[in-house]
Amino acid sequence: MAQLAKAPIAKPVKRRRWKGDGGWAYAFIAVALIVYAMFTAYPVISAFIISFQEYRPLGSVFIGFDNYTSTFRDSLFWKSIKNTIVYTVLTVPVSLLLSFAVAIMILPLKKGLQTTFKAVYYLPAVASGVALSVVWLWIFDPMTSGILNQFLALFDISNQNWLGSSASAMFSLVLMAWLSSHGTSIIIYLAALLGIDGSYYEAAELDGASFFQKLWYIVIPCLKPTTLFLLVTGVIGSFQVFQNAYLMTGGGPDNATTMVGLLIFNNAFKYFEFGEAAAQSLILTVIIAGISLIQFKFLGNDVEY
Repeated sequence: MAQLAKAPIAKPVKRRRWKGDGGWAYAFIAVALIVYAMFTAYPVISAFIISFQEYRPLGSVFIGFDNYTSTFRDSLFWKSIKNTIVYTVLTVPVSLLLSFAVAIMILPLKKGLQTTFKAVYYLPAVASGVALSVVWLWIFDPMTSGILNQFLALFDISNQNWLGSSASAMFSLVLMAWLSSHGTSIIIYLAALLGIDGSYYEAAELDGASFFQKLWYIVIPCLKPTTLFLLVTGVIGSFQVFQNAYLMTGGGPDNATTMVGLLIFNNAFKYFEFGEAAAQSLILTVIIAGISLIQFKFLGNDVEY
């Protein structure tokens, strides 16, 4: 009896509460993880597998690296790469410069006017791409009804077939990019400008710095992280451009505006070469990743976040 009395009493096991272990956190992100797995991870893995196969409705056949070798031998693929690079080089720097300039002009305005201008510039970003393309098709109309040709008529310049000529089709898409879709960059730049400490400007004014000196020595260095972010995302977006080329020119004339994204789309949904399209999409992914790493390597060394 004494031994039984001295026996230690078993303490009740404390159950770890699900909520205390972060269970609710996993529950909240579960939907996002499921969506990511279904619409991002699974398609990427499937594309990787399909890139080594020849698509057939009743069962694809493994063909190894044939899709990759045929892609590298395809002259149209390299032309689409060239067109995409030209489009990127012409649009991204100018778009960043225009967005920065507009943000600088909006900054001194009152809060209500800032909100108005941000809404006006951001409106094209939420508008339908098809609707915007219809407007630009009207602007580039080769007949006298086209706004651009009406403007040229003021200087006695004959009508131009903007989208139907190999010499001007790419410029037309670039001009479209220059004059639209800057709202997101403007808002991001404006938010970064509002985050700069006002004491920097006060110290510069005490030293007699001009507007351009404050711009060069204060604003631009402080906005380096923002500029790098917009540069990287801008290059990624321009390498994936599809909508403008598809709706405005269809890649023509003579494939002068065929971008990589449009080429992949045509191979997959026009010619049903899903294996080759998957291989081209993975090659494009590697190219974009390489360019992004180069940008961070050479432009992100002195950037502080």
